[in-house]
Amino acid sequence: MRICGIDPGTRVVGFGVVDDLGGRVALVEAGTATAPASKPLAERLAKIRDQLNAVLVRTRPDAVVVERAFFGENPQSLIAMGEGRGIALVCAHDSGAALFEYSPAEIKKAVTGSGGATKARVAAMVAVLLGTKLDAFKSDATDALAASLCHAQRRHLMRATSTSAASPEIEALLARAQGSRRRRGRGR
Repeated sequence: MRICGIDPGTRVVGFGVVDDLGGRVALVEAGTATAPASKPLAERLAKIRDQLNAVLVRTRPDAVVVERAFFGENPQSLIAMGEGRGIALVCAHDSGAALFEYSPAEIKKAVTGSGGATKARVAAMVAVLLGTKLDAFKSDATDALAASLCHAQRRHLMRATSTSAASPEIEALLARAQGSRRRRGRGR
């Protein structure tokens, strides 16, 4: 399965594409879509949309993972994050890929084992997991790769728990989790 992670923004958007090969994950492509801060917002968003669409057409992912918005102190930052997420969500939808969303803490925990991990720790683990140099990518691309790796890990866990003899409580939790994803419109 090919997975594209997106770290949304209004000036720089990270993307990271990996192939989940069952027992391992292979890097396909990673980088950033950028727009000059000096341009009006609508123009920046259109430029980012065009670049993201080109990545999604070129790499043809089966799943797109967009980092879920987080709550912060600065309302302006939250608004900008929402605008950037909107573009990422529309691009993901238009690509026809299944859409998944994870919080920053979920992504950090999946990659490092700690939901409160620093950006440096996330970057180090992404490099280890993909066999790249620590500084191979800009931080936005590294965050997007972390989102892709998070989804790959979740897929493995879901597959492992669904094929083993699980208790009725675990089966009920899994069914509820899968149902909530369907209700959020993750399908094609």
